[in-house]
Amino acid sequence: MKWMEGIDKLGLSLYFLLCLFAVANIYSVEPASGIRQAVWLGVSVFVGMIIFMMRTKFFENMAGIIYLVGLFLLIGLFPFGTEILGQKNWYKFGPVSLQPVEFAKIGTALMLANYVSGPDFNLKHKKSLWTSIAIIGIPGIVVLLIPDVGSLLVFIAFFIALFREGLSGWFFGVGFIFAGVFLVALAVDPIYVVIAIAVITSFVLFINSNRIHWNIMSVSAIVGIVGVLCGLAYGAPTILEKLPKHQRERIEVLYKGEKAFRDTSGYNLLYSKTAIGSGGFFGKGYREGSVTQGKFVPEQSTDYIFCTVGEEWGFLGSALLVICYTVFIGRIYYLSEKQKSAFNRVFGYCFASILMIHFTINLGMVMGLFPTVGIPLPFFSYGGSSLLAFSMMTFIFFKLNYADRNSLV
Repeated sequence: MKWMEGIDKLGLSLYFLLCLFAVANIYSVEPASGIRQAVWLGVSVFVGMIIFMMRTKFFENMAGIIYLVGLFLLIGLFPFGTEILGQKNWYKFGPVSLQPVEFAKIGTALMLANYVSGPDFNLKHKKSLWTSIAIIGIPGIVVLLIPDVGSLLVFIAFFIALFREGLSGWFFGVGFIFAGVFLVALAVDPIYVVIAIAVITSFVLFINSNRIHWNIMSVSAIVGIVGVLCGLAYGAPTILEKLPKHQRERIEVLYKGEKAFRDTSGYNLLYSKTAIGSGGFFGKGYREGSVTQGKFVPEQSTDYIFCTVGEEWGFLGSALLVICYTVFIGRIYYLSEKQKSAFNRVFGYCFASILMIHFTINLGMVMGLFPTVGIPLPFFSYGGSSLLAFSMMTFIFFKLNYADRNSLV
């Protein structure tokens, strides 16, 4: 049929495959939650059909309003939010709960895409750079104050989109260096970290001595960065001690192992790894997982849903799921790069990067590579807000792609 020309069948097929497989796995461990997730999937598809019937320019023209609505919903959590699992990041309306940060990500992606696609945008100009950072940073600060550290990490996705549009790689380099110094300083004596900083800095300056314009500004900047890094190295243990007990233990699990905290923060990870490992190559079979069916893993239908896949479907099923996510995310990046419109391209990069960060951190979390931070697996973890928000981003992007492919421009 002619009207279907331009619809990305591979992308939408992967979306439905992931969602349906998710419903089956959620139903396996919590039948009532599985049925509710199926209902939310129906709602998400219905909303997606409405999105496909909208004019493409609607998302570009209404980006600012959608952004402000998402921001006000975040701010409204402070007086009106409901605390669930230690975080006041939900609105509760009877049996229905709404997590506004998921929808704030959509507004931020649309607003950033709208601004970047403007005629005066140029990341080499300070105004464009700082305005872009402000668009990302304002909701990011509110999320930090909630506090919702997991969702805050996802906001890195928007900087990946800016990197595609010309943002210097130094922004990521400096961030990785600071994170690396902090984590290493928790494992070894800070004095060794300071010595390593001095040696590496001297080596880098030596090989780049001909490229550096030596003046008061450059010397001050180098001294300032090295000083901050050394201060961070000595301050890391103190910062860790100041964190709430559950957050501190989640980081310490990476160094001491989950068995050292088996009755507290290491409990989830211990049984999650047990469930995944017990699945073997082919898995124990649908609804046959002894660990997941025994309810040993808390949040096994939400943040730890991957352990259900590992136990029931084994390495083979887990690998196929990872492949589906990888192809889906790669497909969105690929289609984004082909867009004629800068708005479409930036929104696509934001969406794909959000998925990539959620996917990477969630799988790393359930396997003990990252601390537990409460990030759902897109389309897969139980939760109506998460599924609806990710579905909306999916249908918005494929609507933009559909319009782009049918455009005569």
